[in-house]
Amino acid sequence: MNAGGTAGGPVDDIRTSLAGPAVVRMLLGARMRRLREASGITCADAGYAIRGSHSKISRMELGRTGFKRRDVADLLTLYGVNDCVQRDGLFSLVDQANAPGWLHEYGDVLSNSAETRLQLEQCASVIRCYENQFIPELLQTADYARALIELYHPATPRPEIARRIALLTRRQMVLREPASCRLWAIIDEAALRRRPGTAATMRRQLRQLIEISELPHVTIQVMPFSTGVAAGGAITVLRFAETEIADVVYLDQFTGALYLTKPDDVQHYAQVVDRLCTRAGLPAKTAAFLRQLIQEI
Repeated sequence: MNAGGTAGGPVDDIRTSLAGPAVVRMLLGARMRRLREASGITCADAGYAIRGSHSKISRMELGRTGFKRRDVADLLTLYGVNDCVQRDGLFSLVDQANAPGWLHEYGDVLSNSAETRLQLEQCASVIRCYENQFIPELLQTADYARALIELYHPATPRPEIARRIALLTRRQMVLREPASCRLWAIIDEAALRRRPGTAATMRRQLRQLIEISELPHVTIQVMPFSTGVAAGGAITVLRFAETEIADVVYLDQFTGALYLTKPDDVQHYAQVVDRLCTRAGLPAKTAAFLRQLIQEI
């Protein structure tokens, strides 16, 4: 939804064809919270109205749990929302939130937390990330990704590896579509020099980075060793075109990822990324840096 949309209308932003149920839940939750606050109803009273609790309403409004039509209908009545068009628009969001997205077909290789992350990624309007270990996934070649899987999960069957590569390739379409998101990536020199596969694999990866960096909606910066600057781990900040959905921060961990939505947490990590941007090399110098690395391999 754009900033001029209606509070009860369906999701109609240009990127919503990619949005999964997690994103729709966040949008629906934000709209339900706004209606509750406008009516002066507390979370506790709202929870009582749907035979739940204060915490259930909080989870719903954060988009961290599913929605039932009956609960939404009861809440809308409690909030004094009687307009049929507005109610139908919100019920439409309930249906979308309960429908499986395209990532559902990759459920055999995705954990629930990973699926949520990818759903958010696929409808973000801006992705800002810092990576100090490996090339960001949205920028990886298939060979590079395969080498990482085989290195860290050597027992993974070949069919599963193929499924994971197919999923990665589909995710990367977000950078190749007419309504592509804006990607700003800061890559530590350590990640650019680390070779999970062969020298040839790494050369192809670096060449692809050069190619992608030429796209108008992609910015790549290198954090060279000479700056002495590094963050403790990978950071991703996601921003959405729908103003009702707050920014989300993802912190990569070895067995998954942690995502943060509290404003103070988001602001802290956004500021960290801002500082990293100012210390990293200029985007205009990235291609030359990468070409030099290719010569050294």
